[in-house]
Amino acid sequence: MSNTREPLFSAKNLKLITGPIGSQNPITIQVLGICSALAVTAKLEPAIVMSISVIMVLVFSNLIISLLRDSIPSRIRIIVQLVVVAALVIVVDQILKAFAYEVSRQLSVFVGLIITNCIIMGRLEAFALANKPWPSILDAIGNGAGYGIILVIVAFVRELFGAGTLTVPGLGTLHLIPEAFYEFGYVNNGLMILPPMALMVVGLIIWVQRSRNKELIES
Repeated sequence: MSNTREPLFSAKNLKLITGPIGSQNPITIQVLGICSALAVTAKLEPAIVMSISVIMVLVFSNLIISLLRDSIPSRIRIIVQLVVVAALVIVVDQILKAFAYEVSRQLSVFVGLIITNCIIMGRLEAFALANKPWPSILDAIGNGAGYGIILVIVAFVRELFGAGTLTVPGLGTLHLIPEAFYEFGYVNNGLMILPPMALMVVGLIIWVQRSRNKELIES
């Protein structure tokens, strides 16, 4: 009998990462976590910080639930998941307040709302409860990265065209549109800062993604 183990980064495991980034993106395909895309993408910095926060919570919650999967009674599994996620969110919230207070203020209540993020609860219920820790970690990284990429793209577009700047962690506010453009009559589009424009940008991303992938075109 063979005792060979599946490689840590086998094709099957790598698909757990690449799938959610592309053809199974949690925001553009599964339409989960859409509230964050509307609420925290007016500037790039909060979007980046929110993305990292969700990835960290998702990775550790998937890991913990996977480790406990055989000892969690089915009737209380949702309660256990919520307790794990809530504890991790509290830790993330306190870290942000300690080391990135201004960003924490910008994110406001939305850090706390990570607890109810459909992506996190969905991966715990659909994957971590039925799989070993390593695949669960990879699944969390993939879904977190897929979520974060969309947030960053939306925030990049909204801030650049809405304010003419990009706020990058560690670099501050970068003014990317030359003054000469404004002298020739260029005006920042204030509508881009409004929440409905986030939905329009996400819709545009969905359209582009589906038009380039025949598998996503509905018959």
